[in-house]
Amino acid sequence: MALFNAHLELPALARHLQEHPDALLVACFCADWCKTCKQYQPAFEALAAQWPQACLVWIDIEEQPELLGDEDIEDFPTLQVQNENGTVFYGPMLPHIEHLERLLRSVSAQSATVPGGPGDLRALVAAAT
Repeated sequence: MALFNAHLELPALARHLQEHPDALLVACFCADWCKTCKQYQPAFEALAAQWPQACLVWIDIEEQPELLGDEDIEDFPTLQVQNENGTVFYGPMLPHIEHLERLLRSVSAQSATVPGGPGDLRALVAAAT
């Protein structure tokens, strides 16, 4: 299981991403003041146990703004899913963990990449450490 809080575990996250360059990366952009995010976080964390091959990252946008690139987050939770080819999903998602589970089941190495989002989260994490 790979689950990281970017604010508290950025160096460990950077090491993990370097050691697992092909891991599916699932980032949840949130804010500490957001009640919806606080309610969603336990389910997001529990999802990590079901996806041991993935790397799930909780990113507080106010604590780790360098992980946003030039992107503005307006809706919470906003999720970014990246495989080895790049971003395959980026956008707000209703705070129902089953929606994210369904999305993760549909992602494969052949999934088409999508524009938008902060960019390569691996590179942003490396630059921030």
